[in-house]
Amino acid sequence: MSKTASRKEYLEFVLDQTSLISGVSYRAMMGEYIIYLNGNVVGGVYDDRFLVKPFEAAKRLMPEAPREIPYEGAKEMLLVEQIDDREFLKDLFDRIGEELNEKIKTSAKKKGV
Repeated sequence: MSKTASRKEYLEFVLDQTSLISGVSYRAMMGEYIIYLNGNVVGGVYDDRFLVKPFEAAKRLMPEAPREIPYEGAKEMLLVEQIDDREFLKDLFDRIGEELNEKIKTSAKKKGV
């Protein structure tokens, strides 16, 4: 489904919009950009669209978000339409971070750590 590589300018826009959030980083991969939160993959920039994985927190905050395929063969992700709203993005990433932390704690308990 991927038509063209994402523009570096769009990535820079997304990074600027998420600048209130600590722990956000990215990595270029095959013309697109993977977005991380504290070292965990949370989404990416694909065809100049900002998509996040369908975390429960993201589905609760964006119940009407379009589900889109980032590239052929990939699982559906959620399109972040509120890309202009920095406070919304901070809330979204905070909630995703909480969900990730809970999954890490649950995983550690199962392993007996």
